[in-house]
Amino acid sequence: MSIEPTLKLGELEIRRLGFGAMRLTGYRPAEDRRESVRIARLAVELGVNFIDTADAYGIGANEELLAEALYPYSDGLVIATKIGHTRPSPSEWKPVRRPEYLRQAAELCLRRLRVERIDLLQLHRIDPLVPLADQFGALAQLVAEGKVRHVGLSEVTVDQLEEARRYVEVVSVQNRYNLMDREHDSVLDHCTRAGITFIPWLPIAREPSAVLDQVASEVAATPQQVSLAWLLHRSPVVVPIPGTSSAEHLIANVATGQIELTANQVARLDALV
Repeated sequence: MSIEPTLKLGELEIRRLGFGAMRLTGYRPAEDRRESVRIARLAVELGVNFIDTADAYGIGANEELLAEALYPYSDGLVIATKIGHTRPSPSEWKPVRRPEYLRQAAELCLRRLRVERIDLLQLHRIDPLVPLADQFGALAQLVAEGKVRHVGLSEVTVDQLEEARRYVEVVSVQNRYNLMDREHDSVLDHCTRAGITFIPWLPIAREPSAVLDQVASEVAATPQQVSLAWLLHRSPVVVPIPGTSSAEHLIANVATGQIELTANQVARLDALV
């Protein structure tokens, strides 16, 4: 079964294997900044043209590192960031999605990334204490002002996605999803029908599986690579963003795009859950 190597994110064309940059800094700025810069540059050298970050990663340090490594950005490189989820400590995530905060956060993202417009700005989480109209309206205003090209959402239900689309065009959804964790099957299927890019975070299955190991042996790949390959076969709107701080793992992840699974292999993997 062949897969399409690229897809349209709004009017932007991206390759279907992206890079999640969170591990380049973690909670605090990178301990080995030189190596983190090298990994970011290597991702682009290997053909990755979609990189995902967030203002909460390293308290802004992740965005700054990407700018240090990659600015001025090459033509076609899309850096997506997220706002609305703060991280006061390594074990805490706190939602802050009041409109005035979202606007301030977006301005800081622009500054750290050294851009005049963010290609894809994602609402990191829905805030149950703030009216949805206020959260989505703030994003729509940023688009209207030319500070954001496209809007995405993270960890949403189908109903929340459709509510957001009343206020602003949504081109992507980023939910936790992988071979062994398909809680958001309904959201992915909805995105597939609507032509909305689905960006699974935590895309590599962590649970051991004899079937996964067997398929990996059949295609001369690792189980991790097959986990990613299955996602690419799962729907044409899927763009996995595996993250790593290892050059070896990065090279292996990017090579996943060359793996073609047979219909029988996909069916056996489908049946795991």
